[in-house]
Amino acid sequence: MNRTSKPRIVFVWEKFGPYHMDRCEACAQHFGDRAEILGIEIGGFGDVYKWDPTGPGKHFRKVTLFSNLNRAEVGRWRYFAALVAACLRFRATHVFLCGFEIPPIFFAAILLRLLGRFVVVMQDSKFDDKPRVMLRECLKALLYKPYNAALVGSPRSRSYLQFLGLRPARIFLGYDAVSMDRVARLADAEPAPGGMPHAQRHFTIIARFAPVKNLAMALDAYALYCRRHDGAPRELHLCGSGPLEEALRSQVARLGIEGVRFRGYLQEEGIAKTLASTLALILPSVEEPFGLVVNEALALGVPAIVAENCGARDLLVRQNVNGYVIEPDNVEGLADLMERLDRDAAEWTRLAANTQAFRPLADARHFVDGVQEVLEVLSPRAMRQAGSRRRTDEAPRTAVTEM
Repeated sequence: MNRTSKPRIVFVWEKFGPYHMDRCEACAQHFGDRAEILGIEIGGFGDVYKWDPTGPGKHFRKVTLFSNLNRAEVGRWRYFAALVAACLRFRATHVFLCGFEIPPIFFAAILLRLLGRFVVVMQDSKFDDKPRVMLRECLKALLYKPYNAALVGSPRSRSYLQFLGLRPARIFLGYDAVSMDRVARLADAEPAPGGMPHAQRHFTIIARFAPVKNLAMALDAYALYCRRHDGAPRELHLCGSGPLEEALRSQVARLGIEGVRFRGYLQEEGIAKTLASTLALILPSVEEPFGLVVNEALALGVPAIVAENCGARDLLVRQNVNGYVIEPDNVEGLADLMERLDRDAAEWTRLAANTQAFRPLADARHFVDGVQEVLEVLSPRAMRQAGSRRRTDEAPRTAVTEM
């Protein structure tokens, strides 16, 4: 590989959703003709998320390796061979991979590295996501050996990869980002504190109905908030689907709370329009590597109440500045915060106005900055030849308070 040639960058995800399109489009627009961008999705159907098909890219090329299959339906070696072949046909110089633990991804990373490509892992896992077994962590460290660098979501994720043996100078922030413009455009509403009045807004949770999302605790807190309310409490909109839906509906009936609305699984426009009428986003997860819905809330000026486990709190939520951080088992604390935002319009307005300062770190251009830094470290001569320059009109990374 000619390391001074124009970068040819590949981004690989299992299934492209709106977030992935945002990142690739932002990179393609930033680099222009100074680099070529290819997005590879493995299958047309994801194992977890029910995103609608995303279609072709506007400014970058996108390919789907197995359009009618998901990962479970594609044999491992077929998956591996198709991925490597696509990267080689594109003559990739830099390959960004998500899913380090998936065998075809791991072996593709090894082969591409041996063939002289720069290989970068993308992830947002943190040490505190779950109980860790040291022997398993030591074995996991071997899975990162093929990678030249990492693009991660939060400072805690960066610390975790340092623990697993990656060089600190090769770990960059910026992975978890979405297009602020796209979300605002789909909402077709002025961001808070403008737009819908404070009195007409509702609480919102957007999450899979799975145990790690801790929705039962949120319903207990909402029930306590309702019992304390001396008038008509605000509605709580539950947006999502999953194996716990029946249990959650039973809990709502058992608690006798009438203000819960089950909205089902929302696509990108539905999420944006829901957030445009939201008083506060609630994300109470006991395990949450990041929480991209916080980015979407910021795009519309919505304060967030997030559990301390959420990776997004490292960069995007500051206590009593643009939202609140709670313990994931603190029912009374969450109820108190819901009551405060319900009753205190001035406090809500202050938090909503403060969200604007955090948007640069939530936007897809933050992903571009991370990619730019990776390229400058891995192939500085090629980047100088391409004439690429780092943005300077966003919040500086050195201003971010790390955990």
